Amino acid sequence: MKPIYSKAQLDYLRAKTKFENKASTLEKKIELTRKTREITQEVMEGLVMETGFHDAFNELTLSENQLIEWSHSTIKHEKTYRENKQPIEQMYQNLNTSPEMRAQIIELAMKIR
Repeated sequence: MKPIYSKAQLDYLRAKTKFENKASTLEKKIELTRKTREITQEVMEGLVMETGFHDAFNELTLSENQLIEWSHSTIKHEKTYRENKQPIEQMYQNLNTSPEMRAQIIELAMKIR
């Protein structure tokens, strides 16, 4: 049976897929460009914009933020949250200071049904 996702989860999945596709395209462009010239910061910035990687990154970041916000409000209705409120709130407070914590919260948010 196919899992049922919320709008925030679906938006995140779409943005993540788009980002991964743009990252792959960017890698290929870098390799092709490297054969003919040096990859300077200016060249890299051009490739990032040309491939749409920058926009895809911004969309992914926005969708991650919306997913985190959605998960934080949704989890408050769970019994597990009420039993572990302090550690869970601590996780959400640290999400902007720790990339690992942010990734863990996103991973957990995708498991909410």
